[in-house]
Amino acid sequence: MQRGLISAAVTAFLSLPGASAQAAQEGERVTIRGEAIDTWCYFSGVMGGPDAVVGSAHHTCALWCSAGGIPVGLLGEDGQVYMVLKIEDDATSNGGDTQLSIASHVITADGMLYQRDGINYIVVSKVVADEDIQAMTHEDFGPIPGFAIPKPKN
Repeated sequence: MQRGLISAAVTAFLSLPGASAQAAQEGERVTIRGEAIDTWCYFSGVMGGPDAVVGSAHHTCALWCSAGGIPVGLLGEDGQVYMVLKIEDDATSNGGDTQLSIASHVITADGMLYQRDGINYIVVSKVVADEDIQAMTHEDFGPIPGFAIPKPKN
């Protein structure tokens, strides 16, 4: 069932105006090292600035967001975010609980890079290395940043 949804999403992507089978063939083989991130918090700023939404301070939220279906991204060492469409042979790996094991981890991913409308997409063929959580941001922001906890109403 999920494999069909991913196939439908790829078909929809390719059927967008200006997209073609040829555009899909224009991907570039890349190896990218970076942190597996929660794209919602990273882009929205809802949990704080870029330093607060990576590493150990944001790990619990990254788990919840991934399990809830928020797309996983790869924040490369180059500062670019790569939206993960698929990892290895798992057709459901763009979000959901399939990525819980790499949330907030620094990984090295080998795959195909596609760029469209200023967005980087990566289809990961293989996770070459998994270095676990490297950014110990909880030392600066706590295990859950204080500003992320709503204040009680009086």
